[in-house]
Amino acid sequence: MPPPPPPPSATTSTTTFIFLTSLLSFLTTTISTPHSCTEDRILCPPFTTPPPFPFSFSHGCGHPSFQIHCSPSSRAAAISINNVSFTLLQYEPNSDSLTLSPTTLTPTPYHNCSSPPTISTLTRPISLSGSPFRVSDSSCSRLSILKPCSPPNLPNCSYCAWECKLIKSPIHLIHECGSVDSTRHRGDFQSECHSDILGVLDNILKIGFEVEWDEEQDPYFSNCKSCKANENGFCGFNSSDPKKPFICFPSQTRIRERTSPNKVAILSVILLFFCLFIAISISTVIFRSRNKPLLETEEDPTIIFLRRHRSTSSLPPVFTYEELNSATNNFDPKRNIGDGGFGSVYLGQLHDGRLVAVKHLHKHNSAAREKGFSTKSFCNEILILSSIDHPNLVKLHGYCSDPRGLLLVYDYVPNGTLADHLHGKKSLYKKGALKWSTRVDIALQIAMAIEYLHFSVVPPIVHRDITSSNIFVEKDMRVKVGDFGLSRLLVCSETTISSRDCSQGVWTGPQGTPGYLDPDYYSSFRLNEKSDVYSFGVVLLELITGMRAVDVRREKREMTLADMVVPRIQMGLLDQVVDSVLVVDGKAMEGVGGVAELAFRCLAEDKDDRPDSREVVEELWRIKGGKRGGGGGSGMLRSSNSSNVIVPDEVEC
Repeated sequence: MPPPPPPPSATTSTTTFIFLTSLLSFLTTTISTPHSCTEDRILCPPFTTPPPFPFSFSHGCGHPSFQIHCSPSSRAAAISINNVSFTLLQYEPNSDSLTLSPTTLTPTPYHNCSSPPTISTLTRPISLSGSPFRVSDSSCSRLSILKPCSPPNLPNCSYCAWECKLIKSPIHLIHECGSVDSTRHRGDFQSECHSDILGVLDNILKIGFEVEWDEEQDPYFSNCKSCKANENGFCGFNSSDPKKPFICFPSQTRIRERTSPNKVAILSVILLFFCLFIAISISTVIFRSRNKPLLETEEDPTIIFLRRHRSTSSLPPVFTYEELNSATNNFDPKRNIGDGGFGSVYLGQLHDGRLVAVKHLHKHNSAAREKGFSTKSFCNEILILSSIDHPNLVKLHGYCSDPRGLLLVYDYVPNGTLADHLHGKKSLYKKGALKWSTRVDIALQIAMAIEYLHFSVVPPIVHRDITSSNIFVEKDMRVKVGDFGLSRLLVCSETTISSRDCSQGVWTGPQGTPGYLDPDYYSSFRLNEKSDVYSFGVVLLELITGMRAVDVRREKREMTLADMVVPRIQMGLLDQVVDSVLVVDGKAMEGVGGVAELAFRCLAEDKDDRPDSREVVEELWRIKGGKRGGGGGSGMLRSSNSSNVIVPDEVEC
């Protein structure tokens, strides 16, 4: 049955409002100036605010070479240089550089030059000549160190001359890099031999290359500074002129000074009627709201969103900001017990005496923005944690959505994190105090939590941030995996790589913690459960070595723990990096080799070579000396729920 039509009064009011708004907008535009530069409010990543000069989303504003638009296909900002469209992957404010990836390439007939044809869709080098941009030296250096393995695997050069040229000299991919002596780009870098040069170049284009520009060489910038300083105006250009000369658009103040008296009078009358109509409308709304039942008052938008996906009975309780503010003694810094991915964590005591951990997520915190925090992350964590139940996953007791901040209330785990125990944070925990049997138990508990997310939840959940800092330790050395702000449901959607096929994962921008981030996911943008397995492999190395996942004090080539330990495992030199407290324990060393071999498999560069989380659990049970579900482990290590858990397949705020 169709919904009943609105009452005549409502229809009339709406029509009148739309008419007055349109008329006011028309008169304002007419009176201001036909050539004023007004920035659009439509934005897309990486821009979160209207971009400064020379960039502009509006036609005729900014600098003609820095015009950007939102690409519907990639949902990211795009810029055109020499009739080639590039996706703008990264832009740092106050920095004269961009990271670009080509999105529109001229196709060429396929002559079995490469399989599949990737970089061969380019018919000529990427050229920035004639534009204000130049390729950065670092990007050229990356190309200059590439070389094919001898002898090079060349296609038929009669048909594939361009591909052969690229394989022999990859630096010719970008014209400006290959137009000068390529040896000057190399510096101290050592050349790398690759059998699939075209594939490497294709990955380089996906990751993007850096371009720079020089303000001193472009008169637009000096003219713009003068325009803003002397004219108090907006910087733009004449879009109808082929040469697109610089134009200093007058400010709104000067526009108002030049407005004719008659137009001002007309606008004043319209504004008077408009304000009168608004006053009547507000009065009507207030009158009607007083007669509404309490249940029909406006609700928090987060609660409305969550109710849309799940019944309210299965959601955790909603706390008020005042309740949690009181529980944490006004978020007393002395009660700060750590810093999560997107905010600070405080120890709180609820009115019923329960001790809880309260994570305060600041909506406008700059660090949170850098890590990609959004209301979506907040909703994501609530929906996922309220849908799953496992003894080795943190429990969500409630949440609060308030203009003063977003708050999540968890179990209070009083014994720090695994990182604290392994690396001796402050002086609370003695570095290296964990016995080998305890370390194996901890590894097994983490693996079982990951297995639960991958195999017992529908659709599967990828945590995306398995780190020793996100594993919380209780006094009896049980552990709980937490911080689900970056977690992702593996559901088929328009973002999947192949149409209606989720077997290879979902297509999404890489997110996670440096040192733990899956390199396959980082290079391919394909996320699946094996990315968690890689991160878990790094945690296994921490348990074996007692070292941090990333340490800037180590040599550059060994800064990440995986780069440091994996080659030693391959060469049989594991004893060089094993935690010293384990070396003296001969019985422990018997199990260290097995865990190291498992970590090596988890850290395989190709995710297809890694075991899944179920295989990892089985192997850890074997190393521990027991059988899964049998007498080899303690009861705390067994899953509390073997049946599938259904999670909402849409987490979009």
